[in-house]
Amino acid sequence: MPLCRMLVCVVLVVAPIAAQAQRPAPALGAIADPVSPKPRGELVGAKADYHVHLKGDLTLDGALRQSRESGITYGIVINGGVGFPVNSDAGLEAFLAEMRGKPVFRAFQAEGREWVRLFSRQTLEKFDYVFTDAMTWSDDGGKRMRLWMKDEVGAIPDPQAFMEMLVNRATRIFANEPIDLYVNPTFLPAVIAADYDALWTPARMARIVEGLKSRGIAMEINNRYRIPSAAFIRLAKQAGVTFACGTNNTSAGDLGRNEYCAEMIRVCDLQPKDFWTPPADGQKAVQRRPLAPGTTGNPR
Repeated sequence: MPLCRMLVCVVLVVAPIAAQAQRPAPALGAIADPVSPKPRGELVGAKADYHVHLKGDLTLDGALRQSRESGITYGIVINGGVGFPVNSDAGLEAFLAEMRGKPVFRAFQAEGREWVRLFSRQTLEKFDYVFTDAMTWSDDGGKRMRLWMKDEVGAIPDPQAFMEMLVNRATRIFANEPIDLYVNPTFLPAVIAADYDALWTPARMARIVEGLKSRGIAMEINNRYRIPSAAFIRLAKQAGVTFACGTNNTSAGDLGRNEYCAEMIRVCDLQPKDFWTPPADGQKAVQRRPLAPGTTGNPR
């Protein structure tokens, strides 16, 4: 078994477990029309899923088969960071070697805020794109938490104060970390997820949108969590933020036909110009922006 495959499998130990959607699905979900993959720069909307993990029962061969059958091009992701099996260039290089020649995009998911000190620009720029989320950070008391882990988050007695912390962390990630795409956007811990629409106020949405726009970072429309909301997407569209479909699957069964993304394309009237594609060599965030080692650790 290739080294990279072993590493990707082990990530299951620390990666998010299957979770309920942040926002409920309608009675009848939209289904994207099957399409043929197109070359870089021509993939639009629901024709690509940029957030696919080799987890659970999903092997590389299985992912390639599902991609062919659905007509959706995949971005295959390797996670890396503190506490992950992949925490140095060596692990990333093994993944890149296994993906060489495969008809997929090669993506790196930066975990935690320490990643900018663990990997070199020389290795990171070999990926088609780098992304992260705002799901791992430390609160004002210094407690490091992963927002999908209930035992790490604990009780949230003041949801409004928590939201201010979350928005502050996210916007500082945008300012300090060289990423191309913001994934699992607007995710909330399970204990407050039912109040998603109330907690994501217009002012908080505007801060996220401005942070993304100012750094040229695209926003994922996540099929598994069904986020961001249509209101969030419309605001981002108006500001000129671009979008990418992604799933963040935990197994082969999570991968569909970009149903939520297709739904938001219709509901929010998203056009081809509103969609992101992986940047050309020389235009990647890790090539345009420094790794900024002085801003690693907690973005506070």
